[in-house]
Amino acid sequence: MNNSTAGVVAYFSMEICLEQAIPTYSGGLGVLAGDTLRSAADLQLPMVAVSLVHRHGYFTQTLDAVGQQHEAPETWSPEKILPEVQARASVDIDGRRVVVRAFRYEVVGASGHVVPVFLLDTNLDENSEWDRTLTDCLYGGDSHYRLCQEVVLGMGGAAILEGLGYAEDAQYHINEGHAALLTLTLLERELAGRSRQDISEALLERVRRRCIFTTHTPVPAGHDRFDEAQYKSVLGDDRAQLLVDARAVDDHTLNMTHLALRLSRYVNGVAMRHREISQGMFPDYPIDSITNGVHALTWTATPYQELFDRRIPEWRRDNQYLRYAIDIPLEEILDAHAATKAALFDEVQRRTGVKLDLSVLTIGFARRATPYKRADLIFSDIPRLKAIAERAGKIQLLYGGKAHPRDEGGKALIKHIFEAAKELAPEVQVLYLENYEMDLAALMTSGVDVWLNNPTKPLEASGTSGMKAALNGVPSYSVLDGWWVEGCIDGVTGWSIGAPRSGADDEVADLYVKLERVILPLFYGNPFSWARVMRNAIALNGSFFNTQRMVGQYVHNAYFPRPDQRPIPVAAAQNAKEDVQSAWAAVR
Repeated sequence: MNNSTAGVVAYFSMEICLEQAIPTYSGGLGVLAGDTLRSAADLQLPMVAVSLVHRHGYFTQTLDAVGQQHEAPETWSPEKILPEVQARASVDIDGRRVVVRAFRYEVVGASGHVVPVFLLDTNLDENSEWDRTLTDCLYGGDSHYRLCQEVVLGMGGAAILEGLGYAEDAQYHINEGHAALLTLTLLERELAGRSRQDISEALLERVRRRCIFTTHTPVPAGHDRFDEAQYKSVLGDDRAQLLVDARAVDDHTLNMTHLALRLSRYVNGVAMRHREISQGMFPDYPIDSITNGVHALTWTATPYQELFDRRIPEWRRDNQYLRYAIDIPLEEILDAHAATKAALFDEVQRRTGVKLDLSVLTIGFARRATPYKRADLIFSDIPRLKAIAERAGKIQLLYGGKAHPRDEGGKALIKHIFEAAKELAPEVQVLYLENYEMDLAALMTSGVDVWLNNPTKPLEASGTSGMKAALNGVPSYSVLDGWWVEGCIDGVTGWSIGAPRSGADDEVADLYVKLERVILPLFYGNPFSWARVMRNAIALNGSFFNTQRMVGQYVHNAYFPRPDQRPIPVAAAQNAKEDVQSAWAAVR
C-alpha cells in the first residue's frame, strides 16, 4: 500500500458542494461539507471524502408569476470532466450485486495540498436499469430508494476506499446519518469471516475507535428510519441480524442516527445549543459540540478580500486575524459594502429586470423553503409592515431558496411570499430570486444590508448563511437559535428577535419593534454607527465562525484527541459565550 494513504480521515457525506458547475448538493449540509474539505486542504490534513455523483443533481427551480415552483433535473456528466479511478467495488442490495465505480475530484488548498473526493456512481452496464439510477437523484425517490442509496454511500464508499488503499488506519467521519452503514462494513471486517456469535463489546469498540459522527438534525422526525421488513429486504437476513446482534437496531427499526451513535467513539452537534438538544434526545451517548463555520476565502466577496489584504494580510493564513478588522476605518467598510451591494443589484436586474434602489435598506432571506424556516414571518402583519416603511424608512426584501419537490408546505410558503409582495407594493419592494445556488448565495450574503433568519426554535441546528454574511460585514437579525445563540451580542454584532425561550407571538412583536425603532433609524440616521455594527460582525463573528477554526477543533477534539480528553460540559460551553461578551464589554 502507498504509505501516503495510511492514517487518513475519510469524510462521508450524502452531499458536498464542490463548485457551481457540479450539482452535488442541495443546501446547508452540502455547503458545510464543501467548506470543511476546503479548509482541510488549506490545513494540509490527510483527508479524503466520499459522496454520490448525483447525475441529475438536486433540481433546477423556476417560479411562475404566482410563485408556483417548477422543477427540472440539473443533469451533468461526470465522465466529461472528471477522471474515473481504477478501483471498483460491489454491494448487495435486495439480493442483487450492484457494481460501484468512482470519479475523482480534487479540492486544492492554499499551499497546493489536495483532498481527493470520490463521487460514487452505479450507472454501469453491469447493473440493472433501476440500479443504474441509484446515484442519480439527491434526496429523490421513496424510502426504499433512499435506503439503497445509503448502502451505496456507506458500504460502497468503504469498499472503494479499501480498493484504493485508504482503509488501513483510516478514521471515518460520518457527516449526518446517511453514511452510517459504513459501520456495518467495518463490523464485518472486524469479524473477518467469524460468526455473529463472536460479536463482543471489545470487537464493537474496535469499530468505534475508527468512527466520528456529526449529527445535524435537532428533531426526531429528521432522522432516517427504516422498518424491519425494509432493511431486511435491502440488506439481507444475515446482515440485518448482525445489526441486531450489535444492538444497533431499536424496536425493530433501523435508525441511522442510532446506528452511528452506537458505533462511534466521538459524537458532536453543530452548535452549543444543538448539543444540548441532541443530548436530550440521546441521553445514553456523550455528545460534544463543534460549532459550524464557513470557508472564509470562498465566501468573502472580492471588495472585502482586497480590503482585508490591505489592512490585515495575515487573514488568509489565519482567519483569527480578522479580529483586527475592529481597527479598519469605517469609511472603508462602507466603501467595500457599496461595491458588494452594487454587484448584487446588477445581478438582480439581469435576472428580473427590476432596478433596486442602492440607498434603501435591503433585507436578505435565503435558505431552504420549508415551513419551520418561517420565511414569511415578517409578513405576519402586512399593514403594520407598510406603516413601518412609511414612518421609519423604505425597505427592500430579497428572497431565495428551493422547496423540496415533495414539500408542499415549502411550496406554499413561496407562493405566500409572492402574494405578500403584491400586497406590500409599492411601500415595500419584495423580490424572490429563483434557483438559489452557490454563486447567488455569495452575492446575496455579501450584498444585502441585513441578514434575516427566524426559524422555529429549536429546529435550527446551526445555520451558516449568517456566517457568510458576517464575513462581508452584513449583520444578522435572527431568533436566538443555532449559531446565533453564540454569535449575537445584541446591538453590537447584529440583533436578536425575541428572547431565548420566547414564543412566536413575542418574536413577531419584537421583529417589528426593533425593525422600526432600532434598525431602520440606525441605518438611515447614523451610517457610521451602522458601519460600526458591520465592522463588529467581521471582527467578532467572521473571525470565529469559519471552517478553519472548526476543522481545527475536529483535529484536536475528534480526529487526534489526547487520550484523556472528554466532551466539553454544557456549562463550560455556555461560559465561553459569556467570556466573549465580557471581553467585548471591556474593549468597548
